[in-house]
Amino acid sequence: MFEMIMKPKRAERKPIEMFYIGLVYASISMLLVNFVFANDAVLSEGSGLLLVLFTVMFCLPFVYFLIKLEEGKDVEITDSGRLIKEHSKAIWALIWLFLGFVVAFSVGYVLLDAIGHNPAASFNFQIKTYCAINNPHNYDYCLNQYGLISGAATNSTYFMKIFMNNLQVMIFTLLFSLIFGAGAIFILVWNASVIAAAMGIFAKEGLFHLPCAYARYLIHGVPEIAAYFIAALAGGIVSVAIIRKDLRDERLWSIMQDALLLIVIAIVVLLISGLMEVYLTPGITGFLGCSK
Repeated sequence: MFEMIMKPKRAERKPIEMFYIGLVYASISMLLVNFVFANDAVLSEGSGLLLVLFTVMFCLPFVYFLIKLEEGKDVEITDSGRLIKEHSKAIWALIWLFLGFVVAFSVGYVLLDAIGHNPAASFNFQIKTYCAINNPHNYDYCLNQYGLISGAATNSTYFMKIFMNNLQVMIFTLLFSLIFGAGAIFILVWNASVIAAAMGIFAKEGLFHLPCAYARYLIHGVPEIAAYFIAALAGGIVSVAIIRKDLRDERLWSIMQDALLLIVIAIVVLLISGLMEVYLTPGITGFLGCSK
């Protein structure tokens, strides 16, 4: 029932509604993890993955039918400009869905702390991932303190490190969507939960710190995740085309050309998001007084 609240065609007409769908899916997932499985001695150890798993289960049917709809456009539409415009509707729907996840997870993280529940119990894998990325040399201390290590990003070496890391994630997303179709949504929900955990750590003193956390991570995070969605859409289109046996005759070149164009666009967007993370985000957050 819940997993099919929104139909793909309606989502493309009113993409902002996917934000509220994301809020609902992520909130229900957090409730299930915290109040249904929290007391299970075994399952509670994997609460961070269960959080992602339930969210993926909710949105997987929607993402599959959305990709199926976009693959159908590849067969019907021959004009590249019009085709990219049509695909952009799906990208916006997925971006709003992602933002709904991030807001629900980050608010939930802070609220759990406020009511006396340890948020690390629900985001344990996310915090471990964040510490492994940001403080690998002092991993245990990071886990104990839930610290954020965020040096100033002002040089080209740091930019290349960010870009190459993001490019690897994009390639993995592309391959995952190519092999599993809509399965790439797992990677994207996982990224949303890790970002939300980082925001929750940043804003652990209270909800009024969340706007700074959003500025800190979403200024460059939105185009970055958009690049992942574009790559996932490209892989998903090819995957569905193989299943539907549409890779024949002139349709083969049309579909592959569209997928290749989407991948090129994703790389360009990823490049822009890396530049924003290094040169734009620190300046804006500093101007807003969000340094920590």
